[in-house]
Amino acid sequence: MRPSATAAIVTALAGSLLLGSCATYTGQTSAPDDPNRTRNNALIGAGIGVVAGLLSGGDATERRQRALVGAGVGGLAGGAIGAYQDRQEAQLRSQMQGTGVDVVRNGDNITLSMPGGVTFAFDKAEVQPQFYPVLDNVASTLQQYNQTIIEVAGHTDSVGSDAYNQQLSQKRAEAVANYLGSRGIMRDRMITVGAGETRPVASNDTDAGRAQNRRVEITLVPVRS
Repeated sequence: MRPSATAAIVTALAGSLLLGSCATYTGQTSAPDDPNRTRNNALIGAGIGVVAGLLSGGDATERRQRALVGAGVGGLAGGAIGAYQDRQEAQLRSQMQGTGVDVVRNGDNITLSMPGGVTFAFDKAEVQPQFYPVLDNVASTLQQYNQTIIEVAGHTDSVGSDAYNQQLSQKRAEAVANYLGSRGIMRDRMITVGAGETRPVASNDTDAGRAQNRRVEITLVPVRS
């Protein structure tokens, strides 16, 4: 195929993808040329990009890995990593059916996305008792598959100040991590981070979108040898 023809096909595909992505989010109340809408869509895109990835950064992950290796937790290598995470993913998907918790796989990482409305009461940072059985199942799997680093990340919608949302998201992440710790999960395996309102996965212009943004995500990263 001639280079010019290839370029034309790539351009057409890019245009189609762009139109498709713009049509994904509905219910926007802002005008088409509203700069806030552009900013919101950019943030949504950023949120989708990290929905199954670590927010705490490589340095924090490496520190946890060193701590686990020092504690005698062996690392995984090569093809063993994928097979290990495949088994863990399958078990988590089975346990999370009907709970409202989404299981997302991104490479070798597994993320559990827990809706805030299920996990916490409005504007509270204490795990609701009815969610204990779900976290108990998560803890049971994490004990069985102990060669992973666990990042617990809290997220909020955009209602309220940035500072307040940051604080609330951090408290919620810590509440989930503390509960897992009470069920026997090593604290050295866990990282907590509050993302506040900075990582939306839906529009904050609608009630439904804000509900999706209020969540806690648990990301499981294999310890590598």
